Amino acid sequence: MQSPLKTAAMSTDQKIAAMEKTSSADPRDRRVKVDLAFLYLQKGRETADFHYLDLATNITNALLDQDSGDMLARRLDNEINMMKHEFRRVATSAEDLTRLAPSDPGPWGNLGDALMELGEYERAGQAYQRMFAARPGLESYNRLAYFKFVTGDAAGAVQLMKLAIEAGSRIPEPVAWCYNELGDMFFKTGRIEEARAAYLQAIHLFPAAHKAHYGLGRVMAGEGKLTEAAVSVKRAQSIVPLVEYAGELEQIYKHLGKPDEARKQQALIDVVDKLSRARGETANRVLALIYIDEDRKLDYAAQLAENELENRNDVYTFDALSWVYYAQKHFDEAAKMSEKALRFRTAEPAFYYHAGMIAAAQGRGDEAKQLLRRALELNPRFDLNHAPEAARLAN
Repeated sequence: MQSPLKTAAMSTDQKIAAMEKTSSADPRDRRVKVDLAFLYLQKGRETADFHYLDLATNITNALLDQDSGDMLARRLDNEINMMKHEFRRVATSAEDLTRLAPSDPGPWGNLGDALMELGEYERAGQAYQRMFAARPGLESYNRLAYFKFVTGDAAGAVQLMKLAIEAGSRIPEPVAWCYNELGDMFFKTGRIEEARAAYLQAIHLFPAAHKAHYGLGRVMAGEGKLTEAAVSVKRAQSIVPLVEYAGELEQIYKHLGKPDEARKQQALIDVVDKLSRARGETANRVLALIYIDEDRKLDYAAQLAENELENRNDVYTFDALSWVYYAQKHFDEAAKMSEKALRFRTAEPAFYYHAGMIAAAQGRGDEAKQLLRRALELNPRFDLNHAPEAARLAN
């Protein structure tokens, strides 16, 4: 057995190799299999590689086939379904687990996560409070921080995320994740230097923190340092090729006067979409927003966003739908979705920008200006294209 200190210092790959060896030596040890599956999930979170999710799924299915009541295996199954975005299934299963083991913080966290995606915010907050009561720490603090941010308390969210970081973890990736989340909160509320520092700290702790490289790129893009921004976002893309990284690079290259590079990123967006559809994915609000901003595939973008609504009823899905309907000139429907997106006055500049543009399209000029000004008050450089447009129309 590795000592705890040596294990903590190992990379996820090293831990997986060691645990695979241990599992092979004693294939009947169910706890080792569970631990290996959780390591696969950790690697999946770090890389967004579905292969690791499949490996964890295979272990979990085998364990549940042997004993459908195994609590560890059921918790593992719940984690896997969360990563697969099967939110209603997760909520139902997690509720069962909380009744069976009310002092276990894990199911309370999964329940809260699923309810956040389903837009059941009051119940989500209650679940997170139960998780915190069971075990205060990084995982409960960071969930409460996200809940606070979405439901309109950005200042409280920042304080809680700092507490999550202070609570720490034996492995660097979760702490780096919290630094990245803190950086996002700072960026969205215009605290640019603090955002930069948080992203850099995330990268220092975990160099493969792709979201932090992306966040740092957005900071630099807002400062007009477009060449440096492209390098940072390309670094994020080299770690995990998320579609939003290609979308950001496309815009940066357009502003740099590099149309060929921009077209390469647009082609990559379509490749990512094709691969997603091959996996059976039919919903993607992030891709929908990118297509709208590119002014192409508008009907397909609407389909992607509307399909998302079948599984998610959160403010981010409503915002995506508002922008889709705006692009299609369905302004009344867009306004309804935007109102739902802004129900908590979440500190998301894009929400206010979208709402302002919709109001302007409906002839509500004064309200449009107020909404656009609010977007700029939060962060006057929130987006390469939309922030200048908001500034032009807000006066």
